[in-house]
Amino acid sequence: MLTGKQRRHLRALAHPMKAIVQVGKGGIDEGLVAAVDQALADHELVKIKVGEGAGLDRHAAAEDLAAKTRSEVAQVLGNIVLLYRPDPDSPTIKLPARAPGEPDEPDEPDGEDQTQG
Repeated sequence: MLTGKQRRHLRALAHPMKAIVQVGKGGIDEGLVAAVDQALADHELVKIKVGEGAGLDRHAAAEDLAAKTRSEVAQVLGNIVLLYRPDPDSPTIKLPARAPGEPDEPDEPDGEDQTQG
């Protein structure tokens, strides 16, 4: 599980990125899961856009995709989901070290949503 500091690091890395996978009307099917899985294998950190036509709750979609791709949700912001899965052999993204006794919970209130009013 990612710490708040690690999530912030991943959000900073993802800021200039564009979404490379989009969830459309078909929702989350095997083809979409395969595309996200391949993108994670190639990049470790992936932005996914949940289209309005998908008819899915963005948080539920994020958790579902994370579970099916063995990744972690780093952020849900608006209709964008940020997933992270380190390469098992040679990870390219170096996360900040976890401090001894640091909790696993993110330090943002009520999850990852950072939408501004």
